[in-house]
Amino acid sequence: MVKKQSKRYGFNSVSQYLRRLITDNDDLINVDEILKAGEEAKKEYREGKTIKANSIADLL
Repeated sequence: MVKKQSKRYGFNSVSQYLRRLITDNDDLINVDEILKAGEEAKKEYREGKTIKANSIADLL
C-alpha cells in the first residue's frame, strides 16, 4: 500500500516518500500549540484587546 502511494505521488522510493511525510509532519502545528493559542485569544478577548472588524481589509 505504501509503495503504491509513493509511486502515485511521484516519489522514486518508499524511503523518499517517508522522509517527505516526516518533514511535513514536523512543520504541522501540534495540539498543545493550538490549545495555547486558543487560551491566549480568550484572554485577549476578555481583556478587551481584540478589534471588531467587518472584514480583513479593516485590520490592514
